[in-house]
Amino acid sequence: MHTIEDIQANLPLTEVTYFILLSLASAQKHGYAIMKDVEAMSHKRVSLSTGTLYGALKRLLEQGLILRSDEGETNHSGRTRKNYRLTELGYRVLQAEVHRLDNLVTAAQLRSIHESA
Repeated sequence: MHTIEDIQANLPLTEVTYFILLSLASAQKHGYAIMKDVEAMSHKRVSLSTGTLYGALKRLLEQGLILRSDEGETNHSGRTRKNYRLTELGYRVLQAEVHRLDNLVTAAQLRSIHESA
C-alpha cells in the first residue's frame, strides 16, 4: 500500500506526465496510441515527439507509476509493440493531481476571475 507521502512526492505533475497518465487510465496502450491520445485530449496543444514520449515513459517506469508489457499487438514489421499501463501508485497519483487541479480551479472561481479582467 502506498502512503500519502509516496503520492505527494510525485506532485505536481508536468502537463506531459499528466496527459500520459490520463491516457493510460482507461486502458493499456502502446507508445503511438499514447501520442495520438494525448494530442486528442489536449486538442492538439500538446504534441509529443517520440523522444519526449519515450523519455517520459522511461522516467515513469523508474518512478513506479507505470508498467511495461511486451504482450501486445504485432506491428507491420513483425515486432510486438510494448504496451504500458498504470500501476496502483500511478492511478493514485493521477487521482491526487486531478483533485489538486480541481481545487485550483475552484479557488479561481470563488475569486470571480473573468476573461475580461
